[in-house]
Amino acid sequence: MIYDVIIVGSGISGLMAAIEAKTSTNKVAIITKTNIFKSNSSMACGGINAVLNENDSEKIQSHIDDTYISSKYLANLENITYMCKRANKIISKLEFYGVAFDKDKNGNILQRPFGGGKQNRTCYVKDKTGSAITQALIKKAKQIGITFLVNTFVLNLATHKNRISGVIALRKIDSNVLVYPAKAVVLAGGGYAGIFRGNSTNAQDYTGDLIAVCLRAKLALKDMEFIQFHPTGIAKTNYLVTEAARAEGGYLINEDNERFVNELETRDKLAKAIVEQQQKNKKVYIDLRHLGIEKIQKKLPSLYNAAFNQVGVDISKELLQIKPVAHYSMGGVEVTNMVESKIKGLFICGEMANTRIHGANRLGGNSLLESTVFGELAGQKALTYSLDNNFEVINYNSVIQDIQMIDYIFSSDSSKNFNAIRISLGNCMYENVGIIRDEVSLIKAFDYIKYLRTQSYSLHCINKERTNNVELSSILELRNALEISEAIILSANLRKESRGAHFRKDFPILDEKYNKHILIREFQKGFFKLEFEQDSFLSKIRNLIINKK
Repeated sequence: MIYDVIIVGSGISGLMAAIEAKTSTNKVAIITKTNIFKSNSSMACGGINAVLNENDSEKIQSHIDDTYISSKYLANLENITYMCKRANKIISKLEFYGVAFDKDKNGNILQRPFGGGKQNRTCYVKDKTGSAITQALIKKAKQIGITFLVNTFVLNLATHKNRISGVIALRKIDSNVLVYPAKAVVLAGGGYAGIFRGNSTNAQDYTGDLIAVCLRAKLALKDMEFIQFHPTGIAKTNYLVTEAARAEGGYLINEDNERFVNELETRDKLAKAIVEQQQKNKKVYIDLRHLGIEKIQKKLPSLYNAAFNQVGVDISKELLQIKPVAHYSMGGVEVTNMVESKIKGLFICGEMANTRIHGANRLGGNSLLESTVFGELAGQKALTYSLDNNFEVINYNSVIQDIQMIDYIFSSDSSKNFNAIRISLGNCMYENVGIIRDEVSLIKAFDYIKYLRTQSYSLHCINKERTNNVELSSILELRNALEISEAIILSANLRKESRGAHFRKDFPILDEKYNKHILIREFQKGFFKLEFEQDSFLSKIRNLIINKK
């Protein structure tokens, strides 16, 4: 089957793109690696930022300022301004699609405070905002005739003369490699925090697969060293304790019952403060007892149920032990004009794209906003491109290479345990490339991951059955995770300063000479080129003008 537009990823960004790209006459498909309901978007709990009055220029400017300051001056003010000014229209569109935001008795959307924000601007649906938005968008997508291709693993891009031809994908039900031609493609496949397996809010298969696909397509990655560690995950299970818990008045205390940090600080500062308590061998808890059972069940019902079901803690009566966990990727694929790649007809949005919104540290409540705003834009641009262009030639030599790769993984036996490798990778990354890093830990991690990468190409499926073979997907994900891990480590080693979510104890100070982005390319398999991106003179002038406004 051929499509006018293919979107890869069924999170909020991908769904928004698909809805915008669909007309009454064209064919649009969403490809998703598992099922349509599984995404980081659906697990986002706290809310979505927006100034609801489009004429309140002062509050909109405050949102712009908070986002830029949180980024540690690595964001693009022009892109931030576009996002913040578009926010109220996005909320209206989501309401039209059926998202039932919490409202007061007069029918006004309620807004809660979030860390790093000077004003209450976070719209929410209890503590399940991402899930509510995702479900509404899926319903809308089905209503307008978008096709869902589930359990389909994208292996590589099909291109011709630097134009998109389609995607090459593994159909998991029978392990066949297929090519899906398309006039335009939107990649919205999420981030790579799942690489930190055992220490992440992300599922273990969120390994940056599409970012690795882009690397192999010779696209550059940007800011890969910046990974946001959410300060509050349930210590035993890594389940996200939403920022809404602190926004509603929760305290962070150590085992001596001391509050040691302002709970509404930015996430980078909170995560570091908690790690410092842990290094003193002190456990850290979130205390919600003073909120009372009625407020907790009204505002934080999902957290209440998760804490009780996962670890047997009644948060209305007991303390809940927490720890920082890898949560969100600020780094991603380089884009221009907010969503365009250097391959014509290929657009990138959501967590996997570096839209230069979050910089070194994402402001809470901005991820869902970025996903909707730039998903919408990517879909609009993909539609326009598909109307103005024809299908490109498919190079079937690249398809054959992917078929041969899958056959090779089935071809022999393996003495290595790929699951154990995956766990050791997660532990290595968290211990050495986590919240606190230095040159010694980064080199240690690089050497180990380089070794694991050589080992990964000798892995084979023990089970030779090709129907829904989970081993095959796991091996492919591991290869991608190792490729992305190298990019993270090399970028972190080059940035010899501390900035936002990137803290180096050997370079603990923010250094103004590093007010620039790191680009990384894989020019040959296993060999990377890194460079600092220099802002153009025009870009500097634009940022200066916008900042003065």
